[in-house]
Amino acid sequence: MKITFLGAAREVTGSCYHVTFGNVRFLVDCGMHQGKHAKEARETFPFDPGAIDCVFLTHAHIDHSGMLPKLVKMGFRGKIITTSATADLIEVMLLDSAHIQESDAEWQTRKNFRAGRREKVEPPYTSADVLDMLPLIERTFYGTPQILTKGLRYRFTDAGHILGSASLELIYATDNGDKTVIFSGDVGKKNSPIIKDPEHTTHADYVIIESTYGNRNHRGTEESVDELRDVIETTFHRRGNVLIPSFAIGRTQDILYTLNQLVREKKLEAVDVYVDSPLAEEATKIYLAHPEYFDDEALKLFKQKKMGGLKLHFTSSMEASQKINHIRSGVVIIAGGGMCEGGRIRHHLKHNLWRPECSVVFVGYQAEGTLGRKLVEGAEMVNLLGENIAVRASIHTIGGFSAHADQSELLEWLRGFKNHPEVFIVHGEESAALDFEKIVKERLGLVTHVPERDDVFEI
Repeated sequence: MKITFLGAAREVTGSCYHVTFGNVRFLVDCGMHQGKHAKEARETFPFDPGAIDCVFLTHAHIDHSGMLPKLVKMGFRGKIITTSATADLIEVMLLDSAHIQESDAEWQTRKNFRAGRREKVEPPYTSADVLDMLPLIERTFYGTPQILTKGLRYRFTDAGHILGSASLELIYATDNGDKTVIFSGDVGKKNSPIIKDPEHTTHADYVIIESTYGNRNHRGTEESVDELRDVIETTFHRRGNVLIPSFAIGRTQDILYTLNQLVREKKLEAVDVYVDSPLAEEATKIYLAHPEYFDDEALKLFKQKKMGGLKLHFTSSMEASQKINHIRSGVVIIAGGGMCEGGRIRHHLKHNLWRPECSVVFVGYQAEGTLGRKLVEGAEMVNLLGENIAVRASIHTIGGFSAHADQSELLEWLRGFKNHPEVFIVHGEESAALDFEKIVKERLGLVTHVPERDDVFEI
């Protein structure tokens, strides 16, 4: 078996691994680059899409799924194998992504024309490409290994990251007997709201593991919930608003669940929460349609129908979104665009970021080169929608709401293997991946690699 690391190699986004086994060629994930590598979304693939037999998709986030429509556009006609919940989520995710790609291309074309350049910009893919992709999806479930081809079986296990997220186990024949390689996907942290904890597999010869937080640990869940409550109460006392840039899938649902719990337990006054993301509304409906993925506590709560503590407002139209900006204080605004690179959060930042009475709360990872990263690192002025905006709102990062395992949890996940697998560390910025490699060697004594883009390994 030969693995080529095409993305998420010493970087967090663009997950994509090209695997060859005999005459079979397949991908594990086909993600879009974000942040400083975003322009790579328009580049061609370093392989013939028509020669790919199938794609294993670990979960729905755009940095893992976002280039699937372009793969189809360029000639891929194989199967896209993923869990049932992920299949539901990527339909709404990728149609939303296509709309953004089309709008951005149209805007850039108009800009070129105004500058006297007759250059029409084409989007990487369109909504039509997404619709062409959907019939190729093959739904599967966690559990029993299934046969892909002679000498190669696969199995998904629960990664505990977002709804339907999976780790992929490949069992393949060699001259020395069967070998097992596991792609972790994104490993979730333990005790997340709603979904179950990550599953542990006990045997692997090779492991490809993410390292988003490979160099640090999160604050505890209770501590993070208390911090969120304190930020909301302090901000409302200052007569400001709380803005939460959030990924539409996973983080938004977790935050809503947490806020609802605070209100139900009378630790927070009933608060108006605006979820300004049509995608988040659709994703929340999909979450509610898949209780089979919930942990016991969440399942019990949903069955009791006790999700009415919040004064919750979903906004779909642009007009409704714009009306939120007339509200000067006392609301929590959860808006799409978790790294502030796109989505409606940018409009809300423009209207609130310069106001010292307001707060911005980051609850997810901010990739290098993104606006979110600049704010977290203390930027005093940022450009939003063509206008320079002073940063006077208080900026908070609450890592305990991350959907990713931290360093300790990643080490615990690796310790679950009873043998000593060879480890490939991916999906982390170079410093995080190298720091994690060092600690894996020191504490677990494993053979490790930190691949660079286009590195090829035979296993």
